[in-house]
Amino acid sequence: MKLIIVESPTKCATIKRYLGDDYEVLASRGHVRDLATSGKGGLGVDVENDFKPTYVINKERAATVKELKRFAKKAEDIILATDPDREGEAIAWHLAQILELDLNTTKRLEFHEITRDSVTHAIANPKTIDLDLVSSQETRRILDRIIGFKLSSFLYKKIRSRSAGRVQSATLKIIADVDNEIKAFVPEEYWKILVDIDIHGTVMALDLKKINDEKVEIHNDAEASQILALVPDVMKVKKVKKEIKSRVAKPPFTTSTLQQAAYNKFGYKTSKTSIIAQKLYEGVAIKDGLVGLITYMRTDSTRLSETFINRAKNYITEAFGANYIGETKKSVKKRELAQDAHEAIRPTGNHRTPQSLKPYLTTEEYNIYKLIYNRAVASIMAPKKEEITTVTFEENGLTFALQGSRRIFDGYEILYQYDDDAFVDKYLPKISEGEEFKITAKNKEQEFTQPPTHFSEARIIKTMEQVGIGRPSTYASTIAILQKRKYVTNESGVLKTTDQGQKTIAVLGEYFPEIIDAKYTAKMEEKLDNIASKKLSQFKILKSFYQPFMDDVAKAMQKAKDDEPPTGKFCPKCGSPLVYKNGKKGKFLGCSAFPKCRYIEKDSEK
Repeated sequence: MKLIIVESPTKCATIKRYLGDDYEVLASRGHVRDLATSGKGGLGVDVENDFKPTYVINKERAATVKELKRFAKKAEDIILATDPDREGEAIAWHLAQILELDLNTTKRLEFHEITRDSVTHAIANPKTIDLDLVSSQETRRILDRIIGFKLSSFLYKKIRSRSAGRVQSATLKIIADVDNEIKAFVPEEYWKILVDIDIHGTVMALDLKKINDEKVEIHNDAEASQILALVPDVMKVKKVKKEIKSRVAKPPFTTSTLQQAAYNKFGYKTSKTSIIAQKLYEGVAIKDGLVGLITYMRTDSTRLSETFINRAKNYITEAFGANYIGETKKSVKKRELAQDAHEAIRPTGNHRTPQSLKPYLTTEEYNIYKLIYNRAVASIMAPKKEEITTVTFEENGLTFALQGSRRIFDGYEILYQYDDDAFVDKYLPKISEGEEFKITAKNKEQEFTQPPTHFSEARIIKTMEQVGIGRPSTYASTIAILQKRKYVTNESGVLKTTDQGQKTIAVLGEYFPEIIDAKYTAKMEEKLDNIASKKLSQFKILKSFYQPFMDDVAKAMQKAKDDEPPTGKFCPKCGSPLVYKNGKKGKFLGCSAFPKCRYIEKDSEK
């Protein structure tokens, strides 16, 4: 008997079906070991001995480990097939340690889709555990333990906040900053000029594009009235311009873009999308039996395999015609740390169309599968083409424009339409240069600038990806922990910081500004990836981080004894944090920059 160990129980039946009775497939159910809470500071790390970690078996995995050991004793071969990422590599290493396996000879399988071809190919081409990748994960875990334990202890003593961390605190600051912008926002007045014109019997609205060849900026009623007086009763066409615009298809889904699309189209929270995608990856019972329907769903690569591309081209030709095939795009890594070892998220079989699988999927599974299928196939389809007609009018220093559009070729849009690219034909009557048309209405309208919008789950994930904090596997869990700690609320997918969240960021910003800085966090992620690529050593990163950080903790602990906690509010005079202070009549809200700033908030005594 050969024993294969995977992470998720759901995979077991799918993989065993492909390999037969000679194989037993068991699941580790995720991580089986973690850092102990013993030793100096309860870190589970011997900082005086090159940061040597001490690991213990997770209590909730004790029965699982016992079962794995029992089967391992009877197995003639033990094969590790945990997920193909940094965490999966670490789990494989921990399993090898627990089962006392030889790291030089133990087989490590890597497959990015759970299909018969992929699994059998992995069996025929085993690897060994990538110890550099393991070291990268271990360094991340040690850093997170040190930062999490020390900052969480500090925050609890100071303001009763229960946790902090590299990624969660940097993410919280991004959300808090926007919330503070919204609170501090002061609307500014501006005016619009509204003009209607009769084009051969059809009344259309003109856009004021320029005033004396400058950008349109109308600040008040007087300015609006002056400009409105310049609008004539009849306008002559200055120019008619026609151009063909091509819009190319977007790449297939990464983890973050899938989560964004699922939220925008269906309102699914990131955690829900992750669970559905996991199920589709691990295997769904269809007419052919248990089959993994999509590739590995934790990826930031947009690469597609040549096999998929070639099969997709055949499908596109048969379904829509050869003219719908576009140029194959190269995968562009947004940064060095992109997990380009994976493909983008795609269906494992072109023949398994969404419609053909609909009877076997729940509504939510069908929605996500259809998104993934159509987006992947559309990414290699031809661009859509539109004819854009722009009619320009110039009178008295005012430049107005009228724009029409019509679709010439639908291209990829026959299969997939993007949220930010909905196209509506706007036909214009035939117009020639030099023609004159009557103005039927001219008005002015007061408007006010609008504050920024609160982050949605989709937008914060997009921002996290753009600034380089977190990883595909951590986007959903980061949002979940911020809610669990009551740092943010999540109402209908809209994230807002709570008072406790604002206090937490105010305190961390005062004592540990680097930790909550997105650039610092992204740089740390890059260093972790450099361990995996042999460019940096684990010890060097931990040593350079530890002592300066501990010095900051010591200073903060000492200073915090005499400080009142920041409230998340800021002084309207100097911008410093407002804190509660003790006065003769009790506590009051005052500026932390006293005596330089003597601001006191009225009616704040408690």
